[in-house]
Amino acid sequence: MKSIERRFKNITEKNPYWSSYTCFFEAIKGQGFGKQAIHRWFNKLVDKDDYAKNEKKGVLAHLRSFSKRIEDDKK
Repeated sequence: MKSIERRFKNITEKNPYWSSYTCFFEAIKGQGFGKQAIHRWFNKLVDKDDYAKNEKKGVLAHLRSFSKRIEDDKK
């Protein structure tokens, strides 16, 4: 099973100077995670200083679109 948290921690360890948002983006990119998983782990893993509070909905929508697999876009 894929784990956003596990992938996030591995990326964070390899890239200590990246923001938590960038690491989260890399962890979910192209992995096909669902909306609930992305929202839940975003709230747990991403520092609140890495995004504007009033833009959170847009940020999450952007992340969901990049979590889709390339094959999903071709359907």
